[in-house]
Amino acid sequence: MKRGIAVLLSLTVLATLGYFTVSKWAIRHETLTFHDATRDNRTVAVDIAVRRDKELQANAGMITLPVAVLNHGHTVKFTEYSFLANLFAARGYMAISIQHDLPTDPPMVTKIGELYVGRQPQYLRGVANILFAVEEMQKVQPNADYEHLTVVGHSAGADISMYFAKLHPELVKKVVTLDNLRVPFITDGRFKILSFRSKDPVFKTDPGVIPSEEVCEKAGITVVRTGFQHNDMRDTGPDAAKESIENMLDQFIADDSPLKGGENKTPQPLMTDAGPVAPFVPVKPSAAPAAPLQN
Repeated sequence: MKRGIAVLLSLTVLATLGYFTVSKWAIRHETLTFHDATRDNRTVAVDIAVRRDKELQANAGMITLPVAVLNHGHTVKFTEYSFLANLFAARGYMAISIQHDLPTDPPMVTKIGELYVGRQPQYLRGVANILFAVEEMQKVQPNADYEHLTVVGHSAGADISMYFAKLHPELVKKVVTLDNLRVPFITDGRFKILSFRSKDPVFKTDPGVIPSEEVCEKAGITVVRTGFQHNDMRDTGPDAAKESIENMLDQFIADDSPLKGGENKTPQPLMTDAGPVAPFVPVKPSAAPAAPLQN
């Protein structure tokens, strides 16, 4: 009996050790810095998240990686959405998180009465950053699908995502937004849209941004009204909020995942946990509430 228990404990320890080893090493993160010569040598940093096994297969020409482009909120860093980047990577995507704001950029201001309350210059800059980052990434990882992007964003990054889809629908396959407050949804039905909406006393969606339920149904738009606040939708948010977003997002992208399998495809195992990811150290939530984003 004691021997059986000892064997069971040994197997449990090995299984646990194997789990954490796979979790730690299965997803690779790398930060690359590019400079856009057409915009005064502007610095555009990107963080890449990709499954190591899928990257090896892509490098060998066996598969083409689907691409997700992640866009951060105003005043939030591009590395603060690792829970989203890791989910896409776990599903076999190459996730590209782009740093849009630089310390030298002029402050974002609100101008009531102007288009998107005066935020259009920031959105256009974000669109230019995406186009430039995608162009540079084609040189780094040519075996990826840059013509059918899944664009994802939170807050101002969500508005950038929707605006990019508006200007370059030919490059977009799906859009995922977490509280786009200014830029209205695209309703022509050319691609599916999933949007998570907060319940926040401060951050309010502008009138006309979210279509009616009838229009959403016809256009392939899924609106998820959560009970979470606007600032909960990033790494520093509560686990309940992130897990809820992850579960719905996982279903939304499952059809396009290279792990799904199908004709002439060998089904691939889904790695459901990304685990700790180097080189970024998780930021401990401060005791004081997070400062609101300026959207």
